[in-house]
Amino acid sequence: MESQSQTSQPETPKRSPFTGMFNILKNNLVFRSKLAELNGAMGDLGTYIPIVLALTLAKDLDLGTTLIFTGIYNAITGAVYGVPMPVQPMKSIAAVAISSTSDDFGIPEIMTAGICTGGILFVLGISGLMQFVFNIIPLSVVRGIQLSQGLAFAMSAVKYIRKEQNFSKSKSVGDRPWLGLDGLVLALACVLFIVLVNGDGEEEEEEEERDDSRRRRRWVSIRKIIAYVPSALVIFLLGVVLAFIRKPSLVSEIKFGPSKIKLVKMSKKAWKNGFLKGTIPQLPLSVLNSVVAVCKLSYDLFPEKKFSATSVSMTVGLMNMVGCWFGAMPTCHGAGGLAGQYKFGGRSGGCVAVLGIAKLLLGVVLGSSLVGIMEKFPVGVLGALLLFAGIELAMAARDMNTKGDAFVMLICTAVSLGSNAALGFVAGIVLYVVLWLRNYGRVKPTGLPLQTADEHP
Repeated sequence: MESQSQTSQPETPKRSPFTGMFNILKNNLVFRSKLAELNGAMGDLGTYIPIVLALTLAKDLDLGTTLIFTGIYNAITGAVYGVPMPVQPMKSIAAVAISSTSDDFGIPEIMTAGICTGGILFVLGISGLMQFVFNIIPLSVVRGIQLSQGLAFAMSAVKYIRKEQNFSKSKSVGDRPWLGLDGLVLALACVLFIVLVNGDGEEEEEEEERDDSRRRRRWVSIRKIIAYVPSALVIFLLGVVLAFIRKPSLVSEIKFGPSKIKLVKMSKKAWKNGFLKGTIPQLPLSVLNSVVAVCKLSYDLFPEKKFSATSVSMTVGLMNMVGCWFGAMPTCHGAGGLAGQYKFGGRSGGCVAVLGIAKLLLGVVLGSSLVGIMEKFPVGVLGALLLFAGIELAMAARDMNTKGDAFVMLICTAVSLGSNAALGFVAGIVLYVVLWLRNYGRVKPTGLPLQTADEHP
């Protein structure tokens, strides 16, 4: 009888691999909160818009093509990773391009630099070397890179708020007036509005309303209503409205239709200059900030969504090995963008997928006619968004509790801010090794040997 009952049990149907993949995509793209996710999508624009605008004005970057490709990247990375994984410009390549003459480092050189950087990152990823690098880098050095990047963003944001900017020449051109549609008062009001709505960024627990005081119950209710306001989305829409008010003729200048996507012609000289002047300074930053720091920050913010440095390195590589051939801006992931989108409420891949769809639609419908709107977008408003993205990234360094960890992190930060992230990384590693040797064998260690990135809880 027992054997008959066992054989009579129906077999559980096998799930199709397509069903499993569909469920993964569904979970990765589902919104945790509609307003919060839409708000989080705006959190990276303080970094994205200024660099894209500068390259468009200074180097004639095809804005329509860039929007289409970066929109596709956003949608794919959101679906793959299930976190608000950003798609940002490669900052070192952009800085070299903006500071160089058109003949010396133009669009062909920008694209070859992106292709070479992407190709190297793809090889590091598919070979497993990137995961090895991620595993051996001390956590204190990673935190130093994150702190330096966060402070650099915050200082740039303060510059945007205080000074008028000429993005085509990447420099400040004088003090910002107090009043006006792009004045200091407006920028400061945006900063205070974000603080009022988002506070310090900590998740607030539900407050009990059993207090006898009617005034207190009313205040708790008001705070809950304020917390649901999508601050970044409101500020971005305000900036768009002000752009049209500052230049009403923008309405007549808009032309519908996408840019013509075409292959970029790249000479041998362009490949040489792109690699030497663009790839070499960009590569250390991409390894440290676009892969290592992004993975570590993602593990901190989303411990349930662990993915390897191998996959992140490969997606950065693939983005540039495809898009740069057609004139799309070299892109990467970035810890600052992830922190910014998290700060404003992004919690899922749906956050960046929505942003990607918006970019794609704008690129297809309006193309490069968006340049005029971006030119008149209030820079002080961008500064307000960038300020909080930078602060959120720098906040990741608050878990360095021992003096040894903090010492390595702060030296790495100081050197990075004083020179560049590559030298800061080397200084941090050397200091880490020296302190490890100095403290080796002590009965009562002072916090060293330090934890590595993969050992930290």
